[in-house]
Amino acid sequence: MKKILIIGGCGFIGSHLLDFYKRQEDFEAYSADIIIDYAADRYYFNIGSQKDFYSIFEDVAFDYCINASGAANVRFSFLEPLKDYSLNTQNVFYILDAIRTFQPGCKFLTLSSAAVYGNPVELPINVSAPTKPMSPYGWHKLQSEMLCEEFNQNFKVKSAIARIFSAYGAGLKKQLFWDMHKKISETGRLDLYGTGQESRDFIYISDLVDALHAITKSSEFKADIYNVASGVEVSIAKTAEIFTSFYDKEIEINFSGEEKIGDPKNWLADISDLKSFGFQAKFDMQKGLEQYYQWLNKRK
Repeated sequence: MKKILIIGGCGFIGSHLLDFYKRQEDFEAYSADIIIDYAADRYYFNIGSQKDFYSIFEDVAFDYCINASGAANVRFSFLEPLKDYSLNTQNVFYILDAIRTFQPGCKFLTLSSAAVYGNPVELPINVSAPTKPMSPYGWHKLQSEMLCEEFNQNFKVKSAIARIFSAYGAGLKKQLFWDMHKKISETGRLDLYGTGQESRDFIYISDLVDALHAITKSSEFKADIYNVASGVEVSIAKTAEIFTSFYDKEIEINFSGEEKIGDPKNWLADISDLKSFGFQAKFDMQKGLEQYYQWLNKRK
């Protein structure tokens, strides 16, 4: 039986990964966490130390480690760049060094972000496309990728990198669709940034977990990079139209035309590598958003 460690097992993606691997008969799942508590506009951190990561890898011999920890908040990275760096870059170094020191056979998969691309030169975005981050968050994710390459080249630490595009689904209490729900609940209308013609490549959480599992099974772990998305471009206006259709009243949708700091205009991922591993997204936006809306209603 293979042992897998999920770092960030209490987070949105990490909790779904942990549930998935607990259901697999050939895996024994473990979790560890770096706690981030967002309260009002203040942030509290329990940032792991190098010693903390060492102790994790001293105790159990893991076959795999997936790092789903970090701060996925572009705005926060402008307000607190050092803390964002600590969570998204420094901690990756600690994990890699702990694996190098105690378990060089452990295969490491870290969750990066499509934010490393910034505004792409062309669509779809291939993993070889230029990286031009638009935020400290994007830069810190890119630096964490470079650490994986460093440890692979110099110390033979086996690693892979998943550039996550726009993930959503049950359990997510932030970002676009959570904000849409809050605005509709509080005001009865939907006011959004931009023009509505901005686009994203969304991926529903269960599809994301399937994609990460496919990488875990099939990657050579030579600091390989993968786009994790559905491979479908959808405008923000279209997502707003779909999401508001689930409510029992007509919702007025307005776009301010104002750009949001650190946000790119259009994203569409080339996921040919994932497809070669047998991955195929099962949720389109209609089905995925309906699932998310049902989860929101159950919370009431």
